Amino acid sequence: MTERAHPQAPSHPEGVDDDTWLDVIHKMDEVYSQLLRDEVALEQKNAQLEASQQFIYGLLSSMSDVLVAADAQGLIEQTNQALCELAGRSEDALLGAPMQALLHPSQDGAALQDMMHRALTLRQGHSVELMLSDAAGQPVPVDFTATPRYDSRRRCIGYVFVGRPTAEIQRAYRQLHEAHEALKRTQQQLLHAEKMSSLGRLVAGVAHELNNPISFVLGNVHALNRYTQRLRQYLDAVHATLGDQAPPELRALARQLRIEHILNDLPSLMDGTIEGAQRTASIVDGLKRFSALDQEERESVAIDAVIERAIHWVKKGLALDFDVQFQRCPDCRVLGNAGQLLQVLMNLIQNACDAASARPGVQPVLRIAVHHEADAVVISLHDNGPGISPEDLSSIFEPFFTTKPVGKGTGLGLSISYGIVERHGGTLAAHNHPEGGAEFVLRLPAAPA
Repeated sequence: MTERAHPQAPSHPEGVDDDTWLDVIHKMDEVYSQLLRDEVALEQKNAQLEASQQFIYGLLSSMSDVLVAADAQGLIEQTNQALCELAGRSEDALLGAPMQALLHPSQDGAALQDMMHRALTLRQGHSVELMLSDAAGQPVPVDFTATPRYDSRRRCIGYVFVGRPTAEIQRAYRQLHEAHEALKRTQQQLLHAEKMSSLGRLVAGVAHELNNPISFVLGNVHALNRYTQRLRQYLDAVHATLGDQAPPELRALARQLRIEHILNDLPSLMDGTIEGAQRTASIVDGLKRFSALDQEERESVAIDAVIERAIHWVKKGLALDFDVQFQRCPDCRVLGNAGQLLQVLMNLIQNACDAASARPGVQPVLRIAVHHEADAVVISLHDNGPGISPEDLSSIFEPFFTTKPVGKGTGLGLSISYGIVERHGGTLAAHNHPEGGAEFVLRLPAAPA
């Protein structure tokens, strides 16, 4: 500390000696030194206080959630940058304003008062969604939590409101929900793929086992048909030789055994047996095709043939008259897997039949049209059913969603079909047709010429 020049001591007062005067001067020096130390400590405290204020201000400014500190009457005492940006007003304009001024006109102020009352009664935070007004005057839902503030005597001196716009939460929840649904679809497709793989191996084995006996039947029936013709020629020759000279016992036995009727009936029996065996062979061939469902090879596929085969298989399993009007496109070929596309079209045709059959007294009709469109082949399936309700349109491709009665559907057909079409690089959409009924539009990449 720099030395001070003491002023010249005045003449000693009467009754005061030099020692007393020196003690007074010493005490003055101690007081001055203490003042200097207190001044340095005060400057340090001020610097710490300023740093603390800057730290708190930085925290408030960096918060993405809105923050409002209000007194016991609900008047705003402190805000943060997030609230100012949301409300489109400066902090100075908000200070001293009631909390009610932040609410949108559509929001009832009683909810805010009830929120503050509950927070005070419960003596802890209480959450309520309030509708605030943004800079453009539009309503913004904010999920607020109100917490009471107390002084040293545990008296409520105000409230702290912390809120987050729920639009952000809803967006995050929607993204999470979409990811969850995609995961569920993938899981179901994996389960279905494994199931179809096992089913394909089973069907392939059954078809192979059936193929041999069907070949035996066809071969034997053709041989019997030739033998029948030879026997008929022989009997005709016998009858021509004997004529009326045939013994009466032989003629009676021929009538009793109905030989003439058997000979006349044999050709039709043989033709029916051959037709049945050929149809069985056709079914076995279809099973072989179906067993190749899980193969991922892509090739040029004539979509007309796949649609005709799907119509044939679906109509074979129906007990009612289902009118399918098919507008063909002979030159339309797609790049894909014929077995998987067969499954998709069978699902769509079966669903159309089920929907169209829901109208009593009306014959179910399905119109299928195929045409080229740029680099794609578009297949539309329009039924004359009651259509799809608006609330179901966004859910029909979700796994396990079905409008059919319990036991009539699993809700997996359209979901699996949607996944197959996506893997083919195509799209599958549904809407209600202007003329009534539902229409599914299947778009597949066209095969290169």
